[in-house]
Amino acid sequence: MTDTNTKNPSPEEELLTLKEVIAMGVGGMVGGGIFSVLGLAITRAGHAAPVAFALGGIVALLTGISYARLGVAFRSDGGSFTYLEHAFKHPNISGLGGWLLLVGYIGTMALYAFTFGVYGTAMLGSGPEQSGMHHLLESLVLCTFLGVNLYGVKASGTSELIIVTVKMLILFLFGIIGIFYAKPDHIFPIFNQGYAGVVMGAALIFVAYEGFELIPNAANEMVDPEHNLHKGILWSISITIAVYILVSLVAVGNLLPDEIIRYKEYALAVAAKPFLGQAGFQLIGLAALFSASSAINATMFGTARLGMVMATEKVLPPVFAFRRKQNNIPWVSLIVITAITLIFVNVANLTIISSFASSTFLLIFAAINLSALRLRDRIDASIAVALTGLIFTLASWFTLMYYLYTSNRTSLYWIGSMYLAIFLAEILFSQRRWIMREIEEIEEI
Repeated sequence: MTDTNTKNPSPEEELLTLKEVIAMGVGGMVGGGIFSVLGLAITRAGHAAPVAFALGGIVALLTGISYARLGVAFRSDGGSFTYLEHAFKHPNISGLGGWLLLVGYIGTMALYAFTFGVYGTAMLGSGPEQSGMHHLLESLVLCTFLGVNLYGVKASGTSELIIVTVKMLILFLFGIIGIFYAKPDHIFPIFNQGYAGVVMGAALIFVAYEGFELIPNAANEMVDPEHNLHKGILWSISITIAVYILVSLVAVGNLLPDEIIRYKEYALAVAAKPFLGQAGFQLIGLAALFSASSAINATMFGTARLGMVMATEKVLPPVFAFRRKQNNIPWVSLIVITAITLIFVNVANLTIISSFASSTFLLIFAAINLSALRLRDRIDASIAVALTGLIFTLASWFTLMYYLYTSNRTSLYWIGSMYLAIFLAEILFSQRRWIMREIEEIEEI
């Protein structure tokens, strides 16, 4: 089991303040996702897209409380993987959770790369039919940051903070100005596509709230984690909810249904045209490119190291723990993870990528809420909050599965195939696999 308290505390002046923790959470969530999944939310929920984002935010808030309790009790870079190890004695459960987390981050990287490709193509003046340029750009951005991470160059905290600040300012200005141009008949009636579409929309775009779960990983590097970890998670999710509601309200109020269907992959940029013109389109496009780039870099960096930790814990093959002697970079993990992401983003569409990532993180968050319930005495967790979070995440996941079964079975087949591959990988190839353990037990007898 991972040792959670071996890291020495950093000097006080190097610790993260509450503002920096909040910026970390907001930057993790408001990545490239919102720029591309907004059209999906509006397509499913109609005028009630802001309500769908609010519902997704409530699920994230409840789960965030569980993460805060677990993060304070078990301060570890392993994050979700470590919490599952403590909550469940069976090693393969945490192993499956680690696999889910790994492929979930691959799904989000694919979403960010997809966002970069589609917005880059649109800004170059090519239409949605120009798939060649889209594939080139999304592949190029992944290969570029693979090179950056292999070389060992990381964006500094200051530059990341600047990117997050600029991105948030652009979105807030877009929302504040755009709300005055919103047309009432585009917003009312609110539930023009029924209530079921709202829940389905919330489940489909839940990946837009992925990112806050990274905050507990930095519990050892922040000032007063007992208080700031909890506050940082709740404030970052609350700010993100406000941004998503405002942005989606403006998009709904300024776009016609046929425009949403035609431009759903970059609907946010198109929504800026009615009141900001072509300059607004380019501004939102640039924000999307910066956001996607920053998110890819950060996610690739963290995911490769998660793969290294999992290899150390004998969940992945030992080769994933190979590191360069010069700078300690897990180069095998980086290359394999990027290669899988490249394949996924080039063969799947937006619905498949978004639904897979949303499904995966809903399952992970359900497991974290269940972990909080099992460890409630050790972490002083609220049974009501953890149980409600568990119910909401599972309900959202089943809703998503039902939606895919009735309207997009291709995505469901993709998800099922990838989960089957994860299960087989854990029981057949992990060094902690069931089959090997059973053989060893027989030999001992």
